[in-house]
Amino acid sequence: MAEQTRPHGVGRRLRLGMVGGGKAGSIGAVHRIAARLDDRYELVAGALSADPKRAKAFAAALHIAPDRAYDGFAAMARTEATRDDGIDVVAIVTPNHLHHPVAKAFLSAGIHVICDKPMTNTVEDALDLVALVRQTGLVFCLTHNYTGYPMVRQARAMVESGEIGTVRVVQVDYPQCALTTRPEETTLRQTQWRNDPAQAGPGGCVGDIGSHAFNLASYVTGLELEELCADLSRFVPGARLDDNAHILLRYKGGARGMLWSSKVAIGDENALKIRVYGDQGGLEWEQEQPNHLRFTRLGEPAQLLTRRGAQSGEAAAWASRVPAGHPEGYLEGFASLYRDTAEVIRARLEGRDPSPLANHFPNALDGARGINFIAAAALSSSQGGTWVNTELSL
Repeated sequence: MAEQTRPHGVGRRLRLGMVGGGKAGSIGAVHRIAARLDDRYELVAGALSADPKRAKAFAAALHIAPDRAYDGFAAMARTEATRDDGIDVVAIVTPNHLHHPVAKAFLSAGIHVICDKPMTNTVEDALDLVALVRQTGLVFCLTHNYTGYPMVRQARAMVESGEIGTVRVVQVDYPQCALTTRPEETTLRQTQWRNDPAQAGPGGCVGDIGSHAFNLASYVTGLELEELCADLSRFVPGARLDDNAHILLRYKGGARGMLWSSKVAIGDENALKIRVYGDQGGLEWEQEQPNHLRFTRLGEPAQLLTRRGAQSGEAAAWASRVPAGHPEGYLEGFASLYRDTAEVIRARLEGRDPSPLANHFPNALDGARGINFIAAAALSSSQGGTWVNTELSL
């Protein structure tokens, strides 16, 4: 593999490439900021647009050398894998339908991958990437950025340590008002492709933000979904994919859950919220108040844990950067995943074990479970809300 044969210096930034993320989109800028926030990466190569002229012009604006501004991802993967100074890792920030071919090209070239969510459009493609990651042994990070928030890490650690006992109930909501009008009435490119099944996949709202809610529930609780029952709706005239989802969840071991995601919830901006109830306590976290985690022990008053508070542990501290009382959220959440990925890759280059706190980012298997969730929800809803098994054969 190229990663094993190409020399790597120690004590340098990781060399980062990017596919997608052109000037017209927003998520590319988010990833570039996240990569630079902890000073672990240097962007040196890119295939930034399907339009070669735009790709090269924007690469120049980002100070990428002309010979490393590529017309397409396939040529980029081949060329970077053969350079002595080739990229260590690629960030994939394209529309969903390109995630699988781009990730496959770079993994096959021996290059680590950071991929925006959802991982692919189909379960088959997701399982193909899981197999390829296992075969190559390369690092694959899926950027469900909310898993990088300090108090989400704190909640996960508390569930793992048994502070709320055995999990019984999980409630997760993700309402927005991002798609309350006809898709053709907006000029936003992201809104346009997210309404196209060929590019976005079988799920609209459930794929875009419902997948975040599902991943958050899985990440915090450690539970594995067994089956679901979904009601996906299209309220906005002209919508080709769902814009609202109500889903019942049954987890292995007996826990039960409910998930609501919506893009037609007027008045809600980004109201992601999770509540986890065990037999000894409960936890509650809201994305719009990210520094706080509400914790209640059985028979005791509720406590409000803070990101830098005395009762928060090393998991929250690891993901924190700014002083107490200052908000730390969206961009820093992405940055935490980039930093964790860098720590794991750097440890390999330096022949050491990574910090155990860095191994908590979503991986290819998490990505496959997320795609399976989306596909199962679409199938359940198409059958009138039947229960659909969600177990994966891996």
